[in-house]
Order: sequence, then structure tokens, then C-alpha cells
Amino acid sequence: MPVDVVKNGGVNMALTKKDVMKIVKENDVKFIRLWFTDIMGQVKSFAITDGELEKALDQGMGFDGSSITGYQAIEESDMIAMPDPNTFAILPWRPTEKKVARMICDVLNPDRTPYVGDPRYVLKRALERAKKMGFDHFYLGPELEFFYFKDDKGTEILDKGGYFDLTTLDVASDLRRETVLALEKMGVGIEYSHHEVAPSQHEIDMRYSDALKMADDVLTYRIVVKEIASKFGVYATFMPKPLFGENGSGMHTHQSLFQGSSNAFFDASSPDHLSKTAHGYIAGLLKHSKEICSIFAQWTNSYKRLVPGYEAPVYISWSQRNRSALIRVPHYNPGQEKATRCEFRAADPACNPYFTFAAMLQAGLDGIEKGYEAPKQMDKNLYHLGDAERKAQGIDSLPGDLGHAISITENSDLVKRTLGDHIFSRFIELKKKEWEEYRVQVTQQELDKHLSIL
Repeated sequence: MPVDVVKNGGVNMALTKKDVMKIVKENDVKFIRLWFTDIMGQVKSFAITDGELEKALDQGMGFDGSSITGYQAIEESDMIAMPDPNTFAILPWRPTEKKVARMICDVLNPDRTPYVGDPRYVLKRALERAKKMGFDHFYLGPELEFFYFKDDKGTEILDKGGYFDLTTLDVASDLRRETVLALEKMGVGIEYSHHEVAPSQHEIDMRYSDALKMADDVLTYRIVVKEIASKFGVYATFMPKPLFGENGSGMHTHQSLFQGSSNAFFDASSPDHLSKTAHGYIAGLLKHSKEICSIFAQWTNSYKRLVPGYEAPVYISWSQRNRSALIRVPHYNPGQEKATRCEFRAADPACNPYFTFAAMLQAGLDGIEKGYEAPKQMDKNLYHLGDAERKAQGIDSLPGDLGHAISITENSDLVKRTLGDHIFSRFIELKKKEWEEYRVQVTQQELDKHLSIL
């Protein structure tokens, strides 16, 4: 089976162990990298040879989990990485002889039960809840922004372009082209790419797909962007706010629930074409947005982006047009019922996608199940309203820093249910430590402002 038969328009066809073995043999694949993530969403990997592949597909491969952030203690550290055949892809930036492929793994306990500390399992549990509620598909279309810099030692930009600018043919143009080609070879469907608002900031948009595949694709996307940049001698970063005074990088996430082939968010008889399900889902996302903020904006730097005036929504509201709202519902076009969706605009591309997508889904499902009422739409530019005006209209805001965010998350039943006890306690502990390390720093800005006068 040639590789191009395996991928169909960016959607993986179901692959069996036999399919993978055949592809490896016919395409001279020598090494297979097994990927999984720690609880921060950082990809971990080890390689096996083609001779070990059959064993890996049958039994998984053992590894020591005690050195993986958020995993087991040393006395109970044996873990199994079980590769998912559907995630098989050849890495296009590696040599063409004795090729290298990858598969994303589920992490199992020695008794082969799912490991509760595996982020992929967190999303699978959320999707199982959706299925029990009658929703067959949770479709996602995240838009990840990123920056190109000269190297990883500073923030020297490659261009001074702005939104949708057609810059002269420079390294960034070739970078985006090569990145799109590499992503498509790995089965990631791409809709379009363009220059973003800030200098040297770019975006490549993936075609929507089911949530588990999309979370896997987000991992793939981030690695491919970085690998292709490295190939060109530059550095790509998904750091939310690397440049002071410029827009940060977001991950606007379009989402919808389907029952079979029917979009559960669409209702032709509703004035806004949104169903009761859609209204409940949006209400759930809004109600729980502060609780899940430390999930979709999980780094201290994330909150440098979440400030008014830089296209990063911080005010908890929704609208069908207003991009300053936390949730936007794209305008309905007749005949495009399946495109009805909501767009959550506060997440950033440095998050753990498995946790972020699971938390969004669980919040929305709570809204549907418990009959939450969505507040009135807010069509005014929220950045132009004063604090008193926003308060009068009952518009709250997201936490202003990681310390505040994690204190809210710590008391969230929703997040605890989403992550499970094991991950929840470890996540809170790690984030508190990160906040404390950040909080006690003496910054250059403080020195520049105060040292000479105090």
C-alpha cells in the first residue's frame, strides 16, 4: 500500500497492524518513533527499529514513567506505550533512505489498563461522555499562530509584515510552503496559510476533524513547524507572547457536536439558527471559562497575551459578530448548516491540546445536560466599555495571571472530573510551583523603573 493511499484529504483511513507492517516494508522504513505527551503537553519520544514493530503493535513497548513530568513515582514506574496504527506517518523531513516514521501512543499500565495519567486518555473519557449523551462527533478546527525568529536566543524577527500581507519572497514564504507540504504528507489537512497581525507572525489553518485526531494533529503541527524552521536555519515558537507591544499567538478553536451526519448546533427555526444544544454548550463554556483558564492558558506567559487591546478576548461573553467576545459564532450562510459552530478565542497554542479540548467539551456538555441559559449576546466592542459598564451588564473577565487562574481551577469540580484525581493534583502542584518561581523574580523592567529612584 503506497503512502499516498493511506492518507485521504488529510483524514487518516483506518489502518490495521497488517497495513502498517506492509507500508513499512514497501517504503523502506527503518525507524519508528513512538510519541506520547507528559501532562504539560510536551512530546516525549523513543525510537524502535522495523524489527521491533510487530511486537510493539501487539504488546506495546515498556518504558520508565518515573522521569516523565506528572507520571508515576519511581516505585510504580513501569509503563507501556501502545502505538495507535491510525497515527502512522512517515516523517518527510528525515532521510529518504531507511526512512523514519512515527506513531502516537496510548499509555497503559503493566496490566494493560489505560493509565489515568495519560493526557490522551483524558480526552477519550470526555468523548465517551459525549457519545453517551448522543453525540457521535466532536469536531474541532483550531487556528494555531506562531512566530519565526532568527534563533532561540532572542526575538529578532524575519519580517515586518502584518495581517494577510503579501511580503516579498523571503525565507518565511518558503517556510510556510514547506510546512504545509510536510503536514499534508503526514495526513494533516490544511485549509490555508497567511501572515498574521504581528511582525514575523504566521498561521497555518488545519481542516476540521474529530477531536482525538485533531489533538494528535496539533502535536504533529507544532513539531512540523519547528522541524521545517530548523531545516531553514531559523526558530519557530508557540510562546503565547514573545514580543512586548505586539499581538500574541492564539489558538482560536472552532467546535461543534454532531449526531450522525446532523449538526446538533443548527436549528433552522431559531432566529439565530442555533439550537437549544448550541445555546447550552455556549453557556457551559462561558460559565466554566474561568475554571478551565489554567488549562487553555497554562503558562505564566499566557497571561501577557490575555490583556485588552491585542485581539485576545478576556471578557466572558458571546456574539455572532463581535471578535472582542470570548466566544464568537460565525455568521450563518444558507445551505451551510453543517458549518454552524462556535469559536472559543482565548486558548493559546502552547497548551496541552488533549486537556484543552477535553475541558472545553466537558464544560459544554455540562451546559447541555444541566440546561444552562446563555446570556444575552454582546455586540458592542467590549474594549471600549468601562469597568462600570461591563459590571452593569454582568460581564466578568478571565483571570489576570496564572496564580489567580490556578486558585480557581483548584476548586473546580469540573476540572477535577475532566482530568481525574491523579492528573488534577499533579497539575495543580506543578502550576503553583511555576507561578511561585515566576512571582519572586526581579525583572529588568522593575530595575529600569525603580533602581535609580528608590
